Amino acid sequence: MYRLIESILIPVMALLLSLLVFSVFIMLSGSNALEVLATIYRGAFGSWFSWQNTLVRAAPLMLTALCTALPARIGLINIGGEGAMVVGGLCAAVVGISMNGMSPMVVMSAMVITGMLTAGCWVAMIGALKHYRNVNETISSLLLNYIAIAIMSFLILGPMRDPATLNNPSSFPIGEANMIGNIGESSIHWGLVFGLVVCIALWFLMRRTSFGFAVDMTGGNIRAAQISGLGVGKLIIITCFLAGAATGIAGVIEVAAVHGRANLSLNSGYGYAGILVAFLARHNPLAIIPVAILMGGIRASSGLLQRGFDLPDATTLVLQGIIFIVILASESLYGRIKWLRPMAVRHG
Repeated sequence: MYRLIESILIPVMALLLSLLVFSVFIMLSGSNALEVLATIYRGAFGSWFSWQNTLVRAAPLMLTALCTALPARIGLINIGGEGAMVVGGLCAAVVGISMNGMSPMVVMSAMVITGMLTAGCWVAMIGALKHYRNVNETISSLLLNYIAIAIMSFLILGPMRDPATLNNPSSFPIGEANMIGNIGESSIHWGLVFGLVVCIALWFLMRRTSFGFAVDMTGGNIRAAQISGLGVGKLIIITCFLAGAATGIAGVIEVAAVHGRANLSLNSGYGYAGILVAFLARHNPLAIIPVAILMGGIRASSGLLQRGFDLPDATTLVLQGIIFIVILASESLYGRIKWLRPMAVRHG
């Protein structure tokens, strides 16, 4: 009970402190902090239109957050979500373009499978480098992000470029028939369902199976896991593969549900924002869902701040950065809030 209360209270306190710091930043910029915060709320959750924008942005955040959350459970700090999303989306676009004209169901299935496999192998490589060569996973994942973006830029500005896309260089289209449609009459695409299903499935895998127990045991004490006879290397690579596969789906969604082709928008910052979502959710795949919706709402409100207060479009990125710093600082509080213990005992 103590751990449950602590896992909820500390992130909430961190968010409130982040809003306070952000309010000071807004006041120093010459704007009314309360009005700005109210506008962020309206832009994120104030109407059905706002909710649709929020949920569209939350879908890829759910998936990219898993790229950090799953490896963290086994003791790795992976920040390679941006690169995995780019690789998954780019390879899915190649498949969609080459198979255009075939049955849409076959093409869509091939795109999803390809995106998952390529991005999964991309992140599994980070785990393999860590386990077999002791390469720091944070550095290798960061460098692989740049490599993935460079490969994407080369292909989209070169061999894959559609000559008709002058102002926004893009690949050839995957075909309207191969697009992932919207849910009913809304502007929310089916990628949101992908995100929800994957988060719930991976939560079940990590919390209700022997594999998840082995992952947590390895993350808690790798030496004890080795003494117990667990295949640590296999666990690391499989966990990283699952993390990358989830993020690869996010890349497929951006190609097949949003743009209809691969372009430089694949490098949109969702992978880096997913790091914040993962830490705020304490690497819990189920908690990632509400946190991704919150972060999606913040991203959805950036245009309103720019139009209503003449603030830079990056203002919401400042808020995300403040939240990330405060969340990291709050990690030291876990297990140290003594007044929570009697409360937990009374309600236990």
